Amino acid sequence: MAQQRLSLWNAEEDIEGDVDLSIAMGTYDQTVQYEESVHMHQPQIDESTLIAMQQHIAQQAAFSQIPDVVKSFIVHFHQAVLENNLAEITVAYESGWNKYTEKFYAKTEWPEAELIAPLVNDDPIFLILYRELYYRHVYSRLQPNIDDRFHSYENSCELFNYLLNSDGPVELELPEQWLWDIIDEFIYQYQVFCTWRSKVTTKTPDELMMLADGGPVWSSYSVLNVLYSLMQKSKINEYMVAQREGKSAEEIAEIVGEYGQRPLYRMLGYFSIVGLLRVHVHLGDFTLGLKVMESVELNQKSPFTRVTACHVATYYYVGFCYIMLRRYPDAIRTFVTILNFIMRMRQYHTRSYQYDQISKTADRMYALFAMCHALSPSRLDDNIANIAKERYGEQYTKMARGGSDALAAFEELFVYACPKFIIANPPPYDDPGAINALISAAAEEDESAGSAAVDATQRHLELFLADVAAQLPVPTLRSFLKLYTSLDAKKLANFLDADEEELVQEMMVLKQASRSISRVPGTEGTSLLEGQTITTSDLNFVIDENMVHIAESTIGRRYAGWFIKNTERTQKILDDLKSMPLPAPSKAAALAVAGASAGDNAGQSRPARTGAKVAWGGGVKAA
Repeated sequence: MAQQRLSLWNAEEDIEGDVDLSIAMGTYDQTVQYEESVHMHQPQIDESTLIAMQQHIAQQAAFSQIPDVVKSFIVHFHQAVLENNLAEITVAYESGWNKYTEKFYAKTEWPEAELIAPLVNDDPIFLILYRELYYRHVYSRLQPNIDDRFHSYENSCELFNYLLNSDGPVELELPEQWLWDIIDEFIYQYQVFCTWRSKVTTKTPDELMMLADGGPVWSSYSVLNVLYSLMQKSKINEYMVAQREGKSAEEIAEIVGEYGQRPLYRMLGYFSIVGLLRVHVHLGDFTLGLKVMESVELNQKSPFTRVTACHVATYYYVGFCYIMLRRYPDAIRTFVTILNFIMRMRQYHTRSYQYDQISKTADRMYALFAMCHALSPSRLDDNIANIAKERYGEQYTKMARGGSDALAAFEELFVYACPKFIIANPPPYDDPGAINALISAAAEEDESAGSAAVDATQRHLELFLADVAAQLPVPTLRSFLKLYTSLDAKKLANFLDADEEELVQEMMVLKQASRSISRVPGTEGTSLLEGQTITTSDLNFVIDENMVHIAESTIGRRYAGWFIKNTERTQKILDDLKSMPLPAPSKAAALAVAGASAGDNAGQSRPARTGAKVAWGGGVKAA
């Protein structure tokens, strides 16, 4: 039976014949006949009954508009969820849903859950999961209205209440990709709602009233509460610590309890940790973002690597936290690891329905890498550095050179590549006087008061640029110091058009810029916040009695990476040559071959002259 349904997800023809839709749908026609008989015997109908009949007729008409192949898909999808058949659920979720979306609902909503409820026997759990897919489609392909924003929050609350507040673990199994998408979409809708909510002047009177009465809809507290509850319910931190310590399966089962033993709760708890990292970054708490990841190991064996989108997002947010904490070597190492992974798995990613999202995130990480490389030059991976310079060559040149143009280049890349920061506290919608004052102020200044006055992204940009501005003289100073082994301080000040006191300040900035807290080899398994102060520059100097003594240490080139890169390039050239068709012979060559063949045939029937010798080109030489 399972094998029979698996083939249905990829079938384009109408599969209604395999399912008795009348059983799943209920008896719409009988209900209409009953309503008509009641109408005949009761000529006087009150207004509420008339409205109900009209709604029923409208619902029946809308139901008839659903393609039969979509009805059958929903029925089989529901059956797969009932049976906890992960293979069928995975194919239906990753293939079937996207296929029918492109075919029937690319520019419109899927049927509402109430409309398809008869197909699934009003199963409340499946309808919650269906609404999760429904609202995700609205957010990604269409423009959600305020009802969609509120109802998607209510549906998320119903789903998480079912998972967290049921009597014991629920009997439900979902693919890991879907579990990650649930957490990812929950945070995305929260971030979008906070951004939309902060723009006061774009709201209609009805929206202002709904926001005033909305209460804790998409509040930061409720979102964080869900993520922390999933993490604590699954005891995922205790599970990872026990695994790291090498405990047996029985000991781990005793530690994590009945919830932590279920793959559903374990993966939801694990993805909630990554979700908390993301939420704390959106809120601007980068230290706490890395703190919640203290039990997670950033390596290829971690569970988050099973879902590529989660893998990429984890490294992106960890790397950005390191940038805002001025730990540029750690940020570079983080970006190099994940960008190399994306390059190796590019062929697989093109077949994924999330290829566009992964590609956009990778492009943003190249921009962040270029910023880090300009602030803390290193030679961790020349290949990634070359790609970043190709994509952002103009900005990278300005950033590496320093000067007045560097700040504009840093600002451009930061605004493009940073996460979408949000304001945790909403505008005072419950205070009409304060809201009217904000709207009036925005009308006078002709700008959006809700977002321009307290722009979270601008605030973090100013903090970042303040640190960058202090390091702008560093590239010029480094270029002069690299030319000498010892130099008079007064002479160096003349080169820089500065007095000796300003020179000392700039050299102290250079000294500070060449030091950073970084995770050193051998600290795997420890918190991402831990690290040691290291020297990131190959240039060192001391000032002794108005003389600057410079010592430059050269870093040996890593030939292994160079050989691997060129070996791969040579192999690609060889494969291309092998796959190319042989060139077609020219007409002259074909005639020559035909003539030689004719000569050989003639030679076989007539013996050659004595003393004659046939050359390779077909000519004859005298003996």
